[in-house]
Amino acid sequence: MECDWKPDEQGLQQILQLLKESQSPDTTTQRSVQQKLEQLNQYPDFNNYLIFVLTKLKSEDEPTRSLSGLILKNNVKAHYQNFPNGVSDFIKNECLENIGDTSPLIRATVGILITTIASKGELQNWPELLPKLCLLLDSEDYNTCEGAFGALQKICEDSAEVLDSDMLDRPLNVMIPKFLQFFKHSSPKIRSHAIACVNQFIISRTQALMLHIDPFIENLFALATDEESEVRKNVCRALVMLLEVRMDRLIPHMHSIIEYMLLRTQDQDENVALEACEFWLTLAEQPVCKDVLCGHLSQLTPVLVNGMRYSEIDIILLKGDVEEEEDEAIPDNEQDIRPRFHRSRTVAQQHEGDGIEDEEDDDDDLDDDDTISDWNLRKCSAAALDVLANVFRDELLLPILPLLKELLFHQEWVVKESGILVLGAIAEGCMQGMIAYLPELIPHLVQCLSDKKALVRSIACWTLSRYAHWVVSQPPDQYLKPLMTELLKRILDSNKRVQEAACSAFATLEEEACTELVPYLAYILDTLVFAFSKYQHKNLLILYDAIGTLADSVGHHLNKPEYIQMLMPPLIQKWNQLKDEDKDLFPLLECLSSVATALQSGFLPYCEPVYQRCVNLVQKTLAQAMLHQSQPDMYEAPDKDFMIVALDLLSGLAEGLGGNIEQLVARSNILTLMYQCMQDKMPEVRQSSFALLGDLTKACFQHVKSCIADFMPILGTNLNPELISVCNNATWAIGEISIQMGADMQPYVAVVLHQLIEIINRPNTPKTLLENTAITIGRLGYVCPQEVAPMLQQFIRPWCTSLRNIRDNEEKDSAFRGICTMITVNPGGVVQDFIFFCDAVASWVSPKEDLRDMFYKILHGFKNQVGEENWRRFSDQFPLPLKERLAAFYGV
Repeated sequence: MECDWKPDEQGLQQILQLLKESQSPDTTTQRSVQQKLEQLNQYPDFNNYLIFVLTKLKSEDEPTRSLSGLILKNNVKAHYQNFPNGVSDFIKNECLENIGDTSPLIRATVGILITTIASKGELQNWPELLPKLCLLLDSEDYNTCEGAFGALQKICEDSAEVLDSDMLDRPLNVMIPKFLQFFKHSSPKIRSHAIACVNQFIISRTQALMLHIDPFIENLFALATDEESEVRKNVCRALVMLLEVRMDRLIPHMHSIIEYMLLRTQDQDENVALEACEFWLTLAEQPVCKDVLCGHLSQLTPVLVNGMRYSEIDIILLKGDVEEEEDEAIPDNEQDIRPRFHRSRTVAQQHEGDGIEDEEDDDDDLDDDDTISDWNLRKCSAAALDVLANVFRDELLLPILPLLKELLFHQEWVVKESGILVLGAIAEGCMQGMIAYLPELIPHLVQCLSDKKALVRSIACWTLSRYAHWVVSQPPDQYLKPLMTELLKRILDSNKRVQEAACSAFATLEEEACTELVPYLAYILDTLVFAFSKYQHKNLLILYDAIGTLADSVGHHLNKPEYIQMLMPPLIQKWNQLKDEDKDLFPLLECLSSVATALQSGFLPYCEPVYQRCVNLVQKTLAQAMLHQSQPDMYEAPDKDFMIVALDLLSGLAEGLGGNIEQLVARSNILTLMYQCMQDKMPEVRQSSFALLGDLTKACFQHVKSCIADFMPILGTNLNPELISVCNNATWAIGEISIQMGADMQPYVAVVLHQLIEIINRPNTPKTLLENTAITIGRLGYVCPQEVAPMLQQFIRPWCTSLRNIRDNEEKDSAFRGICTMITVNPGGVVQDFIFFCDAVASWVSPKEDLRDMFYKILHGFKNQVGEENWRRFSDQFPLPLKERLAAFYGV
């Protein structure tokens, strides 16, 4: 033990000087401090000095001592394994000696240092730590008890899993009963630590806690009305987690718990109210929600609705009371711009009666108040009301309608604003019951779009977007046109928050209205293009999204010279301004990808520089990745999102330009780059490269053909349904390649068929993947029937069920030709599941003439084979609509 270690006076002064300098706001000083600290790390006993300043040098001021401890903590994080034994022992010893320092700041710093050492795998190598801290809990001295508890709480937060494992001889069996004793301690700070420690072990259903679950819950109830808000907050947090983990233990007390949570959701301390409000969100996900809450709806609804008002602090922060709050000319604070994540391209089928089927939930987030802390009582209350509306549906309207009537037409803007938020929050769950009121409410909301208060205008945008589906289902002149006219004005509002809300709402409206917007395109483009010159940085990113969504929604209707002339110059101007390393390229590339797909040949004049830059981005990223791999210390890892977005834009170009992309592909090394991308470690890179492979196969197969022998084995190894989107795009690309290869596909069937059959028979496979798998199996069978037909019986049933719901299109056509060809080769393979085949055939609305003949021959062949009598018995099992369709279309 190096307890006799003494600092050298000169060295100590030097370090104190450094600590003082590091508190200077000047960045140059900061940088030189960083460099000196790095140099000092070369000396083994530098860390001894740091702990000495923290624990022994009581003459120094607390911020300096604490800072010394935090620098030591960073060293522990970075280099602990290199500390000599003497140094680490000295540090550990000093920590335990000083956990009870009289200063709360120093105690907390020592606690952070202890948990950092513990989480470096040192819980095993520091066996005396936990027993010693638990022992100190019994100290008569408040500071010692509180310091030890603070450290234990941090250890429980950081190392919960290790504490509950065999590695340490299960210390929790001792610790949890010990913590429970302190729930009744006289000091609120200690009571709060005790609950916080136990709370770490609820979600993981830790055995040691489950054994004491009843005393734990009893103790929680005893603390329910504690005068200390931190204690009440931890009680609420515990009950919320217990809902998910031990509902069985809460059910007998559910009535009182709900009454308690109703009170706490109205707690004077907003942090307590927020924790309590989470209870309703969690309860809504439990099957018992309806039974246990139905008697309390009339009390709960007004509480949640009240929580949805802006607090006075919010209004000050959001400058809500400033009339005509114009901030459009003020540049954005770069820190406020959230990182954007690109969603890689996934190939999906179209279904009856809708656009593209989207497997992912709408990111229909409840309105965003970025200047307020991200998650607050208002957002939590609104989210809770939203999920409860989905549970109770129209039953919720009974308590909520009278409140809404009062709020929506209120004189005070803050009250009216909360009413509009309530109306938006219940839109999804209570839509059926709300329909009767919408003819009156929608015009009122459209009026609110020109309210004097910016916060009322912005929330009206959001709520209207939640009812866009209904608006679009009505005659356009009635609601769509007035709504669109007002929303477009708001896109050009002088307030940035309103611009943002209007732009997002308009994107939602575009998705719902699709081609209904075509008559107004000139007017819409006029507004969106004008916004380009008006918007600050953050809203520009949302504007790209609105333009991309418009292109997706109206498609080729955008391909008119006058529209192209309006839209392309500002987009290309932005494109030229942005550097290759600027992340703003992501939303712009996504937007251009949608525009290129929509404009088709109209994009030709712009395609060459765009194509070139995308290829360069891919090449740069790959080169950087290789440098990083060979010399990780010298070169940073690249941000692969640049490559992914570029691959996706190339896909958009290939899809939009079709054969016109041939020359560009011929003059570039894109296929070599794709070969590398298809083998990248990152799934999203592979996903996007397979989508591009499929699109290039359709657009200019002559250039892809020579690489097929290299590509097919890679495609085969990516048919792993654990990575759904990668597997989906690889499957789709194989189908496209089959169609182009024809009989030459024969050597590759064995590489992929087995996995495809496995995927189509796998339970719980997502719909999109099933459909693409079925189409690809059909296409392989179309070009190589001899190879695929023998397996028919292994996939015919799931094949038929997964393709019955997709629209008539080219892909479905080639797949069904394949199945018919295979049935001709191996009729026995379909006999047992013939009813499924009949059903799939009946799903066609208007098959091409020759495909209809194929269906006709197979149906009649089967009927003749089994004879009239058997056919009648067989077809009596058919549901009536199926029977009628087959009789009408195919005369069987």
